[in-house]
Amino acid sequence: MFGAIRSAASRSSVRAFSSTSSRASDLAKLTLVGNLIKDPEVRQTKNDREYVVYTVATTNYPPPPPDANGERRPAASTFHRILSFQEGSNRYLQTLRKGSKVYVEAGFELRDPEPNADPTTPQGQRQIFLRHESIRVLTWAKPVETHEAEE
Repeated sequence: MFGAIRSAASRSSVRAFSSTSSRASDLAKLTLVGNLIKDPEVRQTKNDREYVVYTVATTNYPPPPPDANGERRPAASTFHRILSFQEGSNRYLQTLRKGSKVYVEAGFELRDPEPNADPTTPQGQRQIFLRHESIRVLTWAKPVETHEAEE
């Protein structure tokens, strides 16, 4: 009985990697769970194409280890700027508000600095681009209450 299972398993085992490159199977994706730090903004490219940019703050866990006094510094936050060029998503993103807790999936692209650019400029530094793929609201931001003065 076990011999049959073993031989079936050995026939179905396939090498899970390859030494040849296959661009179709390459993947660079980032999953974030964090808070929108401001309302998403609509912007225009140089070619008048509309896109939406939004920023998600995440907290780095675990927090750093305790120092010599036994005190633990608070965990640091990281801010992730995400760009969306999807028309349908852009309309939805514009309805989101600062403070909403969101789950985001984004494509990840790392761009090397331009060869002769000044290292103090963005073109002279390595840049990470996050391209929006999907977003889910986990917790909606609380509405801002306006208090009208009584006369």
